[in-house]
Amino acid sequence: MSDGVGGEVDLTDPVLASEAELAFEGALRPRSLSEFVGQTRVRGQLQLLLTAATIQQRTPDHILLAGPPGLGKTTLAMIVAHESGRPLRMSSGPAIQHAGDLAAILSSLVPGEVLFIDEIHRMARSAEEMLYLAMEDFRIDIMVGKGAGATSVPLDLSPFTLVGATTRAGLLPNPLRDRFGFTAHLEFYDDAELAQVLARAATLLGLDIDRDAIVEISGRCRGTPRIANRLLRRVRDYALVHTGRADLATVNAALDLYDVDALGLDRLDRAVMQIILTRFGGGPVGLNTLAVSVGEESETIEAVVEPFLVRIGLITRTPRGRVATSAAWRHFGLSHGDTALPIDDL
Repeated sequence: MSDGVGGEVDLTDPVLASEAELAFEGALRPRSLSEFVGQTRVRGQLQLLLTAATIQQRTPDHILLAGPPGLGKTTLAMIVAHESGRPLRMSSGPAIQHAGDLAAILSSLVPGEVLFIDEIHRMARSAEEMLYLAMEDFRIDIMVGKGAGATSVPLDLSPFTLVGATTRAGLLPNPLRDRFGFTAHLEFYDDAELAQVLARAATLLGLDIDRDAIVEISGRCRGTPRIANRLLRRVRDYALVHTGRADLATVNAALDLYDVDALGLDRLDRAVMQIILTRFGGGPVGLNTLAVSVGEESETIEAVVEPFLVRIGLITRTPRGRVATSAAWRHFGLSHGDTALPIDDL
């Protein structure tokens, strides 16, 4: 098998196979805006922002990337650093739980460095308040001492660009959100864009795959490049074990094995839909009742399952609960009043 970067990899050697997989992961991420597929409007806006900063010989404005998981926020942060010719420092909101954690990061930045904070809405409130002054004036105030003798010592910072990523922009406090010079809202990909992502990944993976097989995968990955690449790798595994190449029949067999149906629904999605359709007659069903019925946390249903089901029109949210649409009844081949399908059959 080709390693996708100019050589053959001995898959019987676990070390070489693991290194090839890591090399593939690194090569999979585009290195420039011109290589990045999709998000046309955001790419144009970022290109203008970065080019203007280069002409003026200054650090680019702070950037907030908002959107669902898997759409390329981390990749865009890497591209911002690469196209600016600046080093990149990466952290995450959950890792910054005290103002001191943020102060240590900010004080060690070199001039012009790009600081990427993933899930920035999960940062501690004390760190958020410190970040206000750092973003605006490139300085922070350090408290020295305790009690009545405590004093505030200002510490100047090197100019930097903050790139924040969030899946829940509404949880960011307004003072923090307003300090970003540019906010990009990433949208789900259409099937044609996902086909481009898959074709590029297949080339890097050294996978011989038919065009109609790529089209089939693109229709099942929920508009998300991360899911598209994950499904492609499962198809690769199935082809490696069974058929040797990835045609349409191989794709269908592989995705059926991994419980991904024609709309991209996985087992949990179908379990939720089956509960609504057959146990509650199409709804309405409350969130907590639904979560208990499928044995999952209500947060998982609300944050992971429900947005996709609403987006593709299988359920609607009402004040009384979740209700299945006519499209849901058709997709599962049921009519109102059917209650005989066990979950394991879906």
